[in-house]
Amino acid sequence: MLANHTAMLYSVIAKAGWFIHGRRRMSESRLRVSKIDDITQIEFIDRNILDEANIQAISDEISGIIEQASNPHLLINFANVDHLSSAALGALITINNKANEKSGKLRLANIDPQIYEVFVITRLNKLFSIHETLNDAMEQFNKATN
Repeated sequence: MLANHTAMLYSVIAKAGWFIHGRRRMSESRLRVSKIDDITQIEFIDRNILDEANIQAISDEISGIIEQASNPHLLINFANVDHLSSAALGALITINNKANEKSGKLRLANIDPQIYEVFVITRLNKLFSIHETLNDAMEQFNKATN
């Protein structure tokens, strides 16, 4: 009887889109999102952006933010990030393309020097607008709108 109730509970959870992994629900956001004026600031919760499932969830969440905006201005803060996979770089390229398609802007800030080196080696530093600090990136947004 208890097994049936447990199976039903998992079925309801799965249909609602809530997948339990250990003690954490997998559908919880891996991002902190805030809005200052017309700029959406996004900060990663995790120090390591390596897991493909999390990368896909992060990409989907940011894509949703872009889709909801008519002219998305995104600032992604990497202050908490120690490690980034190549799949995460691919997701950033896709996010950048989606923002550009809607005449938006994507800026990156606070990238760890070792991670920044990967951007340089892959020449992604030429594709992305990368700033040392959040304030630098915010100033560039403000200059672009004035």
